[in-house]
Amino acid sequence: MFTILFTCLTFIIFGKLLIFAVKASWGLAKILVTVLFLPVVLIVLVVAGLVYLAVPLLLIAGVFSLVRAHN
Repeated sequence: MFTILFTCLTFIIFGKLLIFAVKASWGLAKILVTVLFLPVVLIVLVVAGLVYLAVPLLLIAGVFSLVRAHN
């Protein structure tokens, strides 16, 4: 009986820890993409001569950040 109870509680606790780990890594991934990946991609596009592609991406990111900031 104690083994069944211990097993159930172990699955519950590790399940909650797994959910917390996924939420934390998702938040970290969003921060890394926003702070590091997007500016590096835009700089590489400009250096490579693809300004016509970098400017619309920058405008889309700017509008998206403005919309998200007001909600």
